[in-house]
Amino acid sequence: MRRRWLAPLTPLYAAGLALRNRRIENGSAPVRHLRFPVVSIGNLSTGGSGKTPFTITLAQALARRGGRVDVLSRGYGRKSKLAARVLRDGTAEAFGDEPLLIAHETGLPVYVAPQRYDAGLLAEAEQPISEQGLQPIVHLLDDGFQHRQLYRNVDILLLNHKDLTDCLLPAGNLREPLSAIRRASVIAIPANEPEVEQYLREIIPIDRNSETSRWIGPIWRLRRTMEIPTISGPVAVFCGIARPEQFFAGLEAAGLHLAAREAFPDHHRYTPRDIDRLIAAARAAGATTLLTTEKDLVRLGTLASTFPASLPLTTARLRIKIKDQNAAIDWLLGRLTP
Repeated sequence: MRRRWLAPLTPLYAAGLALRNRRIENGSAPVRHLRFPVVSIGNLSTGGSGKTPFTITLAQALARRGGRVDVLSRGYGRKSKLAARVLRDGTAEAFGDEPLLIAHETGLPVYVAPQRYDAGLLAEAEQPISEQGLQPIVHLLDDGFQHRQLYRNVDILLLNHKDLTDCLLPAGNLREPLSAIRRASVIAIPANEPEVEQYLREIIPIDRNSETSRWIGPIWRLRRTMEIPTISGPVAVFCGIARPEQFFAGLEAAGLHLAAREAFPDHHRYTPRDIDRLIAAARAAGATTLLTTEKDLVRLGTLASTFPASLPLTTARLRIKIKDQNAAIDWLLGRLTP
């Protein structure tokens, strides 16, 4: 979504961003190292690229190879400023909705802290010790492309066609310009958006002077699928995510009849009043079921059990698969092996 009236502020944002990056690159802002390798997963925009389901997919793939994996996250929206390991029976208020969802889905250790370095220190302090010392692990840095204060061995950048035509905050949704692509180790794009790969292979901006260069690094192609339960009759849909229209469009493409829809702000914390309003709107629209996302279910917490049996709550699950996944994981492990 463009906010053209904020365009005059974009140069100020760009100047602050350039200063921050310059301090990191010239060494005046320290970059800290953890004992074990870090793989960052991030994007250029303010949300909606599928970072969380991709992190889940990558964590599970690495774990299946026999590796020890954990996830480091900021824990957006949590109240505490202390580093903590996510408890699977915890709340979004305590740990953040995305870390809690990752812990639920993977069963792997997830650590949160305002500074991901602190989360990493806690993760490494909790690792079991064998005769050879600490057992090696891989840290996955969730939403870490802009968190440059922590050294990473590999930077995975998720990119889609909307990023190519967007502009910087606050007028647009880009946290960094497209020239930041050059910092990536690998770029992951939607498999159904060949125009993104064409853009990367033909020409990408390198700096503000409009110099250009082709991307010669690896490109991973991602397939997004939405697992939707069998539902008969009209559906009332709600969510509090970065790009709700993408969620609604996916449900309609799957053949669901959306009798009512409600979009809350991203990371919205639900209240009993919200639930009453959703139930009333669903009944007024003649819906037989309420449907939301996994992230919203996590944030609902115990409120999820307050929906009446006549209007059951169910969820749609977003899943991401890496095309030629074995080759992609081989490449990644090769980069992480000393």
